[in-house]
Amino acid sequence: MTPLEVLKKYWGYDSFRPMQAEIVDSALSGADTLGLLPTGGGKSITFQVPGMILPGLTIVVTPLISLMKDQVDNLRALNIPATYIHSGLTRSESRLGLQKAELGKVKFLYLSPERLKNESFRQRLRDFNVSMIVVDEAHCISQWGYDFRPSYLHLAELRKLFPGAVVMALTASATPEVVDDITRLLEFRPGFRVFRKSFARPNISYIVRNTEDKPERLMTILQNTAGSAIVYVRSRRRTREIAETLIAAGISADYYHAGLAPEDKDEKQQRWKAGQSRVMVATNAFGMGIDKPDVRVVVHYDLPSSIEEYYQEAGRAGRDGKPCFAVVIASAADKGVISRRLSESFPPRQYIADVYDKACLFIDLALGEGFNKVFDFDFGRFIQHYRLQEGAARSALRLLSLAGYIDFVEEVDARARLMMIAPKHELYSLQLTEEQDEVLQYILRNCSGVFADYVQISETVMASRLQMTPDAVYHALLDLTRLHALHYIPRRQQPFLFFPSRRIESKYIELSKDVYDHRRERMKVRLDAMKKFVFDPTACRANIILEYFGETPAGPCETCDTCRAARRRILPPADPAAQEALIKSLASSEIELRELIRRSKINPERAAEIIRRLLESDELTLIDSNRILCKHP
Repeated sequence: MTPLEVLKKYWGYDSFRPMQAEIVDSALSGADTLGLLPTGGGKSITFQVPGMILPGLTIVVTPLISLMKDQVDNLRALNIPATYIHSGLTRSESRLGLQKAELGKVKFLYLSPERLKNESFRQRLRDFNVSMIVVDEAHCISQWGYDFRPSYLHLAELRKLFPGAVVMALTASATPEVVDDITRLLEFRPGFRVFRKSFARPNISYIVRNTEDKPERLMTILQNTAGSAIVYVRSRRRTREIAETLIAAGISADYYHAGLAPEDKDEKQQRWKAGQSRVMVATNAFGMGIDKPDVRVVVHYDLPSSIEEYYQEAGRAGRDGKPCFAVVIASAADKGVISRRLSESFPPRQYIADVYDKACLFIDLALGEGFNKVFDFDFGRFIQHYRLQEGAARSALRLLSLAGYIDFVEEVDARARLMMIAPKHELYSLQLTEEQDEVLQYILRNCSGVFADYVQISETVMASRLQMTPDAVYHALLDLTRLHALHYIPRRQQPFLFFPSRRIESKYIELSKDVYDHRRERMKVRLDAMKKFVFDPTACRANIILEYFGETPAGPCETCDTCRAARRRILPPADPAAQEALIKSLASSEIELRELIRRSKINPERAAEIIRRLLESDELTLIDSNRILCKHP
């Protein structure tokens, strides 16, 4: 099948998005390929289509467990066999996934990068028939990247295992030095190809609003714009508080963060995607892998720590190519807040060693123990028990992870799942209570494929349909596990610590310059760039982004707030009478352009000139392909 035929058969699309076809063709030609596609550019299609055409297995390495699960679920929904393996799975789940991949029963095997640090795991992969290796979020391999992960450095070992496999690296944001690191560290072969899509998003108006009353300004922005919106904050607690404030003001809103139950996350996402909730107030846990093309405004209530983060989140607006806004709400205090993030992200070395000791004591891990083991780690209770500052403690654990002493994994949101382990004919001989039998019959009727693989379940949904309590369902499943009828893995939302080596005395903890000093210097550069973007009142904001990513701007964007302000300063005086007549003709905050000109009863050319002036002064905003006028945020 041709790439277009595969795209049509499985995804239902008649054509590729810009640059997707070129990346697909490059991989199919056998060339190592780096694709830099902005958020919403459709990165997954660029490896999933050739993965369906190439004869063997495609290994996909990604650091995001939630995105890994979403992509596998989406592929399975398309009848494409796929599975994943990460440190949050049980040994039996990992073993089953590897067996399927080894036997050629899946086309895509998703791996978390920390699994590749294990030599025995890498050797287990040796006999697999691998045609392509995909490195998602490839900027993580570079120490200059904003999310460097040392476990990515083991990807070169994966390349050595499969020297004939095509390597594809993908990322949404990378500076020129990060691009060089990616191709070097992944050992791209001569003839490799790099595909860059410009970081320019001309349909996005980048705007900064300075205020000492953020709630009031947020309300004004949302009341004077139309369409779906995302409001990003950096606190789980604040997501709910702001959403409730918006709802009280009559604005349809919901909240989202990583600590929610999987069922709640799905319901909130679906309501927002369907337009039942207009505004989603969220931490950065929201948006990855969610394709909603008609988001008209993305608001940053709190400042991100880098241009890369900001660009990815702001880029979730206007994926349909229509005009939209990315608005930062800034206060004078934010300069200090963003500067303090440097010391919070890089606490003193002795503090980091102390956190290592405290974490080991917290999980009751003795010196010399822990090799290759996973421990549940209640981070909230940990910082409360030792009276640690949350941000600094989290940073210490992350730096210890970067140095290779532990893997601190917070992004854990595993649904309950189960697999039948008894043959079907043996189930009928089991002596079961009424509740156990009801639960077993429900599984057999509703969980297809449960004899071949682990399937996700919701104890809450099961309880509702069986008219039982969730606790009764939970205990029935545990009983069926003890009877060896099935293997039940309860839902897990607890962060965990993985120890790739044995616990050592904290006095031997060493943080290299690459882990600590160089990363600290690089973070300062990123923070300074973010401060320039927000607090420089003269520079074109779109051009700051382009220059940061190594592009040479063609000229001012003419749509950001600084460009608009510059044009207002040079505009000649308007005709007050004509302008007043046109403004009076506005019957509502939204009106079709032609209807506005007709109602104004002014010469069309003069009306067009006045409308341009009102656009420049931010009193009106053109939105939705020259059809709608509304107030500017």
